[in-house]
This record gives sequence, structure tokens and C-alpha cells, in this order.
Amino acid sequence: MNKDISYSKFLPVLFGFFIMGFVDVVGISTSYVKQDFRLSDTLSNLVPMMVFLWFAVFSVPTGLMMNRIGRRKTVLISMTFTIAAMLIPLLAYKFTIVLVAFALLGIGNTILQVSLNPLLTNVVPGDKLTSSLTLGQFIKAIASFLGPIIAGFAAGSLGNWKYIFPVFALVTLISSIWLFFTPISEEQGKTSSSFGSCFSLLKDKTILMLFLGILFVVGVDVGLNTSIPKFLIEKCQISLDKAGLGTSLYFIARTAGAFLGAILLVKLSARKFFIVSMLVAIIAMIVMINFTSLWPILAMIFILGFSVANVFSIIFSAALQRMPERANEISGLMIMGIAGGAIFPVLMGLASDSTATQVGGLFVLFVALCYLLFSAIRIK
Repeated sequence: MNKDISYSKFLPVLFGFFIMGFVDVVGISTSYVKQDFRLSDTLSNLVPMMVFLWFAVFSVPTGLMMNRIGRRKTVLISMTFTIAAMLIPLLAYKFTIVLVAFALLGIGNTILQVSLNPLLTNVVPGDKLTSSLTLGQFIKAIASFLGPIIAGFAAGSLGNWKYIFPVFALVTLISSIWLFFTPISEEQGKTSSSFGSCFSLLKDKTILMLFLGILFVVGVDVGLNTSIPKFLIEKCQISLDKAGLGTSLYFIARTAGAFLGAILLVKLSARKFFIVSMLVAIIAMIVMINFTSLWPILAMIFILGFSVANVFSIIFSAALQRMPERANEISGLMIMGIAGGAIFPVLMGLASDSTATQVGGLFVLFVALCYLLFSAIRIK
């Protein structure tokens, strides 16, 4: 590959990471859906479950499909699912229809996450891949924290939060057209993974611990994403439109934490960084649960987002280094762990409904953070 980046090919691929960030709109959407249909926490948290469940189902099959049809075509298929997901709630706004829409969003995002990162390797030289992936995650984070802001603007100024969907559909359409007309030469994969080969890796205790770590950290991430607005409404008696900005603050903190972590992890031990991050996160969670004032809670939300920002990459890297000769299968398995985003909101909803407070749901995340601290101490 040429040493210089071809920006005519790099930019449309990079823009795909912005579409990848649309999945995080599920956080603020869950709060609006709960309000619109007067749902319990258990029922409303089926929305994020419908999004993240598909990471467990489609990650490996997507890898197999990608070997047959190529990476660019696989990315375009993912965007087709995303556009459909954005349009369905505009045609009919019922709870069951919303679940179908977010299921399509989850399927599309699963396909996108599996295929877009490898596609980036076809448009950037190897020595620039890490920095390009970091830039892609930054672009994704921008979309993540813009989601609640756009939803709040749509609700307050346009009269309905659902106007966020045509905006996202249009942006996705632009991205897909741009990529469709961008010729990219690819090397077809020579090996493929299967469910059997992926799950056999769990016989290794370290791989099992790291897989659960991915499951738990994504659960914490999605759990905070979905519960922050509801927690702020309960504790501070503010409107949903304003409470949704707490989710944006969380994503801003994650973005800042990821970039600082990328700098610090060049020199610092990943294990020590992981341990300190989890200790800070646990303390922040305890403080946040016990505060009732808005600004201290917002400060703890920022610290939580900052602390968990690099955990996924640290665990993922440790897993790859455990068995570098089986990196492809380990990557597929770790991506399946993103299904933690489907499991934890349901557990949180059950806990919140049984205790009649959002604190019950946050206690589920507190337990997850304690497990991540345990993993940080055990990791090598």
C-alpha cells in the first residue's frame, strides 16, 4: 500500500464511524419511549435490549459474509438497515413498531462495527492504522453526544423528539451514497471463523474473564446511557429535555477520556491504568447515588464517563495479546460481548421496578464495576 493516505477513499470510510455512533441514541430514546407510552422501567429497557441483542447473533455470520462479498458491500448493507430503522417510527409510532425499528438499528450497527474497522485497513497504510482507528472512535463519539442534543432540540423547538430520525436517515443516506461511488480495492479474507471455534476459546480462563469484562463494560456504558436521564429526573426533578443533556455530558467525558488515555497508555502500564480507572469509577458511582444536587451529580457523571472511556480497548488488547495466533476468532468473540448492552438494561429495569427507584438499577452497574476492578487486578 502507498505510504500516503488517499483522502478521496479515506474520508467516506471515516464518515461511516459517525453513522456507527447513531446506535447510542437508544439511551435518550428509551427515556422518551417510556414517557410517551407510560411504561415501566422493565418494559422501556426492552428498547436497548432489542439493539444490543444482535451483537451476539450476527457478529460471526457478518464476518463470514464479509469474506464472500467484501467489506465495502457489507458496510453498505449495514447502512440500508440503519436507514430503514430511522424511517419506521415515522410511519407508525407504536411500542411494538419502536422495538422493530431499534432491532433493525442493532442489526445494522452490528454489521457496521464488524465490517467498517477492517475496511479502514484498505484505505490507510499500516503505520497510520492505529491513529486512524482512534480518529474513527472520536468521530463516533461526536455522533453519540450529539444525539441527545438533537433529540432535545427536536422536542423543544420542533414539537416532537422523533424528528431526530429523519435527520439521522438523511445523514446515513449521504454516507452510503458517498461510499457507494468510492472504489476501494480489497483483499478477500483467507480464513473464516465459526461459532464453534469462537466459543471454544472460552475454555481458557483468561479469555473467559476478558469476554465477561467486555460484556460488563458495555453493560455499564449502555446502562449509564439509558439511566442517566431517568436518574436526573428522579433526583433533581428536571424535565426530560434537560435531563437528556446528562447523557451528552457522559459522552463528552468518554471522548475526552479516550484521547487522554491514548496519550497516557503509551507510557503507563495498561493494568495500573485499568485499576485506577475502576477505583475512581466506583467512588464516583457511590458519590453520585448519594447526592441530590444537580451539579455534583453532573460532575460524577463526567468522572464516570472519563473513567470507563478506555476500558473496552484495554480489555480487547489484552485478549488479542493472550492468543495472537487466533486474533480473528478472539475479535469475533469480543464483539459478541457487546451483547452486554442488551442484558444489563433489562436487569437494571427489574431492579429499579422492584425497589421503586433508579438507584436499584445503578446498583447493578456498581456490581459490574466491582467485577471490572477484579478483572483489572487479575489481568496480566
